[in-house]
Amino acid sequence: MTDSKSKGEKKTLGLSRPGKLELNKTVEAGEIRQSFSHGRSKSVTVEVRKKRTYAQREDGKMREVKELEAAKAKAAAEAAAAETASAEEEKASKLTNAEKAARAKALQDARKADEERAITEKEEAARRAEEEAEAKIKAEEEAKRKAEEEAEAAKKAEEEAKRQAEGETAKSKAAPKAEPAPQPEPTPADIQAKEVKSTAKPKVEPKPKKEVKKADPAAKKLTMKSKGGDRRRGGKMTLSQALAGDGGGRTRSLAAVKRAREKEKMKAKMAMQGDQKKIVREVTIPEVLTVQELANRMAERGGEVVKTLMKLGVMATITQSIDADTAELVVEEFGHKVKRVSEADVEIGLGGEQDSEESLQSRPPVVTVMGHVDHGKTSLLDALRSTDVAEGEAGGITQHIGAYQVTIESGDKITFIDTPGHEAFSAMRARGASVTDIVILVVAADDGIMPQTVEAIRHARAAEAPIIVAINKMDKPGADPNRVRTELLNHELVVEEMGGDILAVEVSAKQRTNLDKLEEAILLQAEILDLKANPERSAEGVVVEARMERGRGNVATMLVQRGTLNVGDIIVAGNEWGRVRALVDDHGRKVDVAGPATPVEVLGLNGSPSAGDEMVVVESEARAREVSEFRQRKERQARAAASARGTLEQMFERIKDGEQVQELPVVIKADVQGSLEAIEGALDKMATEEVKVRVLHSAVGGINESDVTLAKASDALIIGFNVRANPQARDVAKRDGIEIRYYSIIYNVVDDLKNALSGMLAPTLQENFLGYAEIREVFNVTKVGKVAGCMVTDGMVKRGSKVRLLRDDVVIHEGDLSTLRRFKDEVKEVKDGYECGMSFEKYNDIQVGDVIECFEMEEVARELD
Repeated sequence: MTDSKSKGEKKTLGLSRPGKLELNKTVEAGEIRQSFSHGRSKSVTVEVRKKRTYAQREDGKMREVKELEAAKAKAAAEAAAAETASAEEEKASKLTNAEKAARAKALQDARKADEERAITEKEEAARRAEEEAEAKIKAEEEAKRKAEEEAEAAKKAEEEAKRQAEGETAKSKAAPKAEPAPQPEPTPADIQAKEVKSTAKPKVEPKPKKEVKKADPAAKKLTMKSKGGDRRRGGKMTLSQALAGDGGGRTRSLAAVKRAREKEKMKAKMAMQGDQKKIVREVTIPEVLTVQELANRMAERGGEVVKTLMKLGVMATITQSIDADTAELVVEEFGHKVKRVSEADVEIGLGGEQDSEESLQSRPPVVTVMGHVDHGKTSLLDALRSTDVAEGEAGGITQHIGAYQVTIESGDKITFIDTPGHEAFSAMRARGASVTDIVILVVAADDGIMPQTVEAIRHARAAEAPIIVAINKMDKPGADPNRVRTELLNHELVVEEMGGDILAVEVSAKQRTNLDKLEEAILLQAEILDLKANPERSAEGVVVEARMERGRGNVATMLVQRGTLNVGDIIVAGNEWGRVRALVDDHGRKVDVAGPATPVEVLGLNGSPSAGDEMVVVESEARAREVSEFRQRKERQARAAASARGTLEQMFERIKDGEQVQELPVVIKADVQGSLEAIEGALDKMATEEVKVRVLHSAVGGINESDVTLAKASDALIIGFNVRANPQARDVAKRDGIEIRYYSIIYNVVDDLKNALSGMLAPTLQENFLGYAEIREVFNVTKVGKVAGCMVTDGMVKRGSKVRLLRDDVVIHEGDLSTLRRFKDEVKEVKDGYECGMSFEKYNDIQVGDVIECFEMEEVARELD
């Protein structure tokens, strides 16, 4: 017993398995996804309880069913493996020699591939090692270079500090206000230490560590209510932040740091701006500009410019306009340079440069035909052109300027300009003479020199053009060329037959005689003049005539003076501009180019220019538009100045004196610009101090609705010269009662408007003498006053007439006769030799012996001269 007991005491109580003493888990964890409304879901961990089942083993002990099944599965797996091994052995024994060789080769290839892969990996590792070594060497070199640069920078900083110290020392010596305390002389040890310090690399002192204050127990008594706001805004709080906050310290916010940085940047920027020198600009100042535009040109702030204007005494906003003188003062105040320009500068350079002698080539002469009305100018030109233009002219007179080019038998070309001879077209003739080289003065052999012939001679002399006299109508019986030559002497024109230098040719346009001699004379004169032009440049010319045509738009007849005009060129003609769409010659054929001294019709202008306007080709549409707008603005200002009625004081004085000018408003529409100007010139000549014609609107083209509307608004008369109103305009005019008058001859226009102005003139008062009466006796009548007893000595006296009281042949009173009686009856008149009684209206100072003169006033209609 004791032995067994002792043995039992030695045996220790332990676990059959090492580890913790625990029960196997009967619960396994799992996850499922739980669904909610609106498409939401959530993963939920759940417990899976399993039932434990036990069964009795062969040895009689209880065992869990799970372990029993695992043992059975293991035994089944071992049996299956044994069967598989036996099957493989049988299969291997059954393999042929070829299959064995193939398997051996596959094993050998796999082994070889593994060896190659190993070699490649070794080479890759070696390459990476070399790259790392090179990178390390480069890093060392870079660090060495940086160290050298830092040492050099430190050396430069030390030298700069020495220079500043020497400068301060010099300043202190120059102005010794307060003597500094004497410094002890440095010992050799100090000098050596200073040199060592200067050569050594500057040592960066480490930042002092921030002392962490110990938490104060008393500070922990703060309530959560006082700290809640800061903690919520700060987010997560670290231990160091909590300890710093408990210590009562306050740190700068992020916004404060940003503000400080921005402040430093602004200081640096202001310092840089202060160091920079002010930029002096050249400011271009036109005649008028706004304050904002001036500020932009100076690159200054608009507010500063307004302040400067206020200092100068000019109160202007940023959008108001100022004149050039005020702008110049402002620019000088800011220290800039001034460059004054004018609006007219846009026309600088339009004419181009002068042509060199090498570029000039011969050109045809431009011949202008002038003379009196009905002396045969157009007929002579028709004979030269073998055409019949005269029949197409209204009334047998030319009212348009025509330009033609004639090619004679020798092949030479001559350009003719036909001008009207009526006095109303003197401006058109003046334009014709201004562009001409030679003037042909047509004089009828039966009429001689007439008024318009003299005017044509004056225009030719003003243009300094040579004159060739064509003595026309030599086929008429009363033709006397010697009379014409003699009358020309009165105007200082001496023909060759009389020893002068003026060529005179006797021609007959009707019989076509001596036309060849006239052409020879023209070519001879042109050869003497040596006419040349440069065709290889941009075209320049003059507008001969302009009109509006339906389907073609604005058509201008132009004479190219120099250069070549091409289709597609951008031109400026007077106030209008446009791109040349087509060129048409005098025969109605389309051409692509027009050289010097060539007349062409130009299509493509935006409006109708005036006859005589200069035409020039420009480089771009922008330049053309700029020049056109400037000229139109200038013309509007001129019209406004011409139509101004003066100051208010002058207008009030005219109204007070009854001198208000009466106006006849008219709207004029014509077929061509030349006729329009001729009509306007004739109407201007009819104006007097009392009446005048006011042209509300004048244009080229037919009468439209807008013209009728304008006439209705001003009670104006519409004049159509060789044009008609469209159906809509006729209906509106008929409905509104607007009168439209059509004309084809300018005489009729002038005569009708002259009659209309005459009807507007105030009638004149004419005095008609009636008679004399002598006062024989003066009576005092109650409630009437003094009554004169008179004897009519001459003529007669009428009741209600005007009277003058003469005393010693001196007029002492002029007034009205209030009473005329014979005996006690009122009578209308008293004739010579009869007595009567008379009393004066509001006048009683009458005496015996005075003479009464009786007269009456009569209104007489006036006419314009």
